[in-house]
Amino acid sequence: MKNTEGWLPTSAREVEARGWDAVDVILVSGDAYIDHPSFGAAVMGRVLEAEGLRVAIIPQPNWQDDLRDFRKLGAPRMFFGVTAGAMDSMVNHYTAAKRLRSDDAYTPGGRAGRRPDRAATVYSRILKQLYPHTPVVLGGIEASLRRLTHYDYWDDGLRPSILVDSGADVVAYGMGEKSIVEIARALHNGFNTKLLRRLPQVAFLADEAYVARLDGVEVLNSFEECVGDGRKFEENFVRIEEESNLMHQTQTLVEPVGQQFVVVNPPHPVMTTEQLDGANELPYKRLPHPRYDGRGDIPAWEMIRTSITSHRGCFGGCSFCTISAHQGKFVTSRSEASVLEEVRRVAEMPYFKGYISDIGGPSANMYGLGGKDITVCEKCRRPSCLTPKVCGNLDRNHGRLLDLYGAAKSVKIFDTRVKKFYTPVKKIFIGSGIRYDLFDPADGGKKYLREVIVNHTSGRLKVAPEHTEEHVLRLMRKPSWGGFEKLNADFRKICSDEGLKTQLIPYFISSHPGCTEEDMRRLGEKTRRLRLKTEQVQDFTPTPMTLASVMFHTGRNPYTGQKLYVARNPKEKKRQKEYFFS
Repeated sequence: MKNTEGWLPTSAREVEARGWDAVDVILVSGDAYIDHPSFGAAVMGRVLEAEGLRVAIIPQPNWQDDLRDFRKLGAPRMFFGVTAGAMDSMVNHYTAAKRLRSDDAYTPGGRAGRRPDRAATVYSRILKQLYPHTPVVLGGIEASLRRLTHYDYWDDGLRPSILVDSGADVVAYGMGEKSIVEIARALHNGFNTKLLRRLPQVAFLADEAYVARLDGVEVLNSFEECVGDGRKFEENFVRIEEESNLMHQTQTLVEPVGQQFVVVNPPHPVMTTEQLDGANELPYKRLPHPRYDGRGDIPAWEMIRTSITSHRGCFGGCSFCTISAHQGKFVTSRSEASVLEEVRRVAEMPYFKGYISDIGGPSANMYGLGGKDITVCEKCRRPSCLTPKVCGNLDRNHGRLLDLYGAAKSVKIFDTRVKKFYTPVKKIFIGSGIRYDLFDPADGGKKYLREVIVNHTSGRLKVAPEHTEEHVLRLMRKPSWGGFEKLNADFRKICSDEGLKTQLIPYFISSHPGCTEEDMRRLGEKTRRLRLKTEQVQDFTPTPMTLASVMFHTGRNPYTGQKLYVARNPKEKKRQKEYFFS
């Protein structure tokens, strides 16, 4: 038996090796088990472990045989926690053209087929069939963004809350560190529905009598009304998004479906720096579980193994992106001390060769940024702090981030062999992309841009203007093309001054709602005129709970009622991409 000391157990033998006679919580995940703070199942497991609970994990169970993977540990004392994995399973499986992908970045060897379509639903149904009296808690991005009526691109229609199809008892939506602990406490002495339903940041099904007793309720249009009238679905989205934009959300959302009601309790307050530090400082092994030895590399792990998350959340509000819907609009940054301690831990790993692949988050340069006057933020309902124009209350000073880069590069480790300190980090790359519309107006962002180009780029700097045409950019909630043109000019000057051959790599989206073939033709012309090294255009894929997916489904902007052209069929979508490469 391989040495699995210190890992969350994944088998009956590993549970026995711990000397446990029972498990409190069993986590079921569509991803391979990688014990690293970038992977949600590992984080939830370590957070629960820190509460003194006995936690096991069943990674990528076989759902097509006699279900032995689901049976091997029996029923946990408290609950099953289920996640489809770090990605939505449908996005993981299918391209924008709805073709089956041939690989899976979260599986050893990159092999496809180790998780089902709609994995969270499939796993939950199996567990409810095998253990009908054990609570099932859904979490992760797949469940989170399907907690209410949503457009499903793969069905090309609306689907009800995942609670209806899965049979799960509750969805812990959003980032789950706080929720999972409170759920565990509520279920410590058995299945207590009353306690569970009082918790923040959970969704569940209830009857009319329960809903009638609630105060502070926002009743949405029913699932059936949304199916029958696209405008009802649009109304729901606007109400949900406007509520989610608030710093302090107080309303309980209720959505009728059939004879039941989906109840969504308001979320926890924004995570504090201390709480985010704590979640990242748990005793992760920072490796794939030994069970995968000899089975091939796990691509997602190879990509992030020397990267460090510095912050969470995104106030960009892009209409096609799920980050703010899942992580929240308000950014929480880790303390410099916590990030530097993680740099030391990465540097002590056997695979470390002197290079940090990334220090960042959804956007690298949102670290340490936020409202100058927090009372202004507390009243704000805007989905984006950056569009249609940058909020005057937003602090855009990158000084704290520049200090972090410098401190991380200077981290020292004591070498016990020679009994002296040394600096293990040769270079820190910034791989998570930067927002050029965030640059400090005091210097146009040139100080930060120069630092990134000269000291933190491996020959290629990636940015995402997404389009060139202003009306499409407005629908995307992205900045004007003029901002990118200025970035390109500043970039070329810095490279010329420094004698660098670094390339600026822009990313674009085709077939976004409101984008026509003529718009893509102009995009191609403008990028060629700037002599850009353009490598990738992403065919838009509608994902649940985004503004762009609502526009794709209804052909209208839900905020204005404006009718939009939508490229729906594969031929239309293919033609739009071809303009980019012509």
